[in-house]
Amino acid sequence: MTRIVQLEFDEAKIEEFISFFDTINDKVNNFPGCKGMKLYQDIKKPSIVLTYSHWDDESDLENYRNSETFKSIWSKIKPWFCEKPQAWSLNSHFNGFEVSK
Repeated sequence: MTRIVQLEFDEAKIEEFISFFDTINDKVNNFPGCKGMKLYQDIKKPSIVLTYSHWDDESDLENYRNSETFKSIWSKIKPWFCEKPQAWSLNSHFNGFEVSK
């Protein structure tokens, strides 16, 4: 399962978020059931970032979302948002990145 979360930060807070993210990314990336995570930053509007993570299944994601790790991260960054976060949980139907060329 893939989880994509779009976060839009106050422009004055985006640098602080990136610095904070660099201190916690391994906690999320190594959480049980997480198969890997990426952080993307919009080129034209850098205050928008997206997390892209792979999970074994939905229960692993829910375990993370109910964990102290998530709660401590979310409580720190939530005041920095300028828009409500958006999130999608997705199943893959095609992955061209895994095709040999």
